[in-house]
Amino acid sequence: MRIDVVTIFPEYLEPMRTALLGKAIQNGLVTLGVHDLRDWTHDVHKAVDDSPYGGGPGMVMKPAPFFEAVEAIGATSPIVLMSARGRRFSQADAVRFAAGTELTILCGHYKDVDQRVAEHLATEELSLGDFVLTGGEPAALAVIDATVRLLPGAMSDIDSAYTDSFWERGLSAPSFTRPPEYRGHAVPEVLLSGDHARIAKWRQEEGERLTRERAVKDGARPA
Repeated sequence: MRIDVVTIFPEYLEPMRTALLGKAIQNGLVTLGVHDLRDWTHDVHKAVDDSPYGGGPGMVMKPAPFFEAVEAIGATSPIVLMSARGRRFSQADAVRFAAGTELTILCGHYKDVDQRVAEHLATEELSLGDFVLTGGEPAALAVIDATVRLLPGAMSDIDSAYTDSFWERGLSAPSFTRPPEYRGHAVPEVLLSGDHARIAKWRQEEGERLTRERAVKDGARPA
């Protein structure tokens, strides 16, 4: 898989070369390209932003550098603009991206990105949630991490991913490991029973319970 990130802060993406992501790159599962948006500017100051039409505070990132960067990279769909206006990124998106061969992520900064990038260059807009970051780079890291871990060979035990929260389910059940009791807090007896059918039933019920409880906390109607 090839992943390209367009940003004005290439150094922000260095964490992608560590831990599981770094191993995936070293093992040839992922080819990573981090591109400095300023390379596609044509003035002495390498300006990527300008004041907004109609007035108002803040600066808006210009469309031309983004269009030229994507053309130079030769990117095709999916081209994702990380944006607070975007649909919320989900596990289903990570699964979809991991099934593909390329992914391009555009990182905004300042007040906003010219809307023509969203409407006529990006194939989709995604966000991490209803909050605003200083730029798209932290969100890009999250999307890439969630995607790369699902690539065949990236995880030593892919079955672990299949039991994660949001993999064709709501939340997963809680996990416990040794010791069986710590500071007076015991592991649920069923997990020590060796009865795999009971354990599977407990995990399903606990996952469903936690999913319902979170829905209530988030203000949704419980299923």
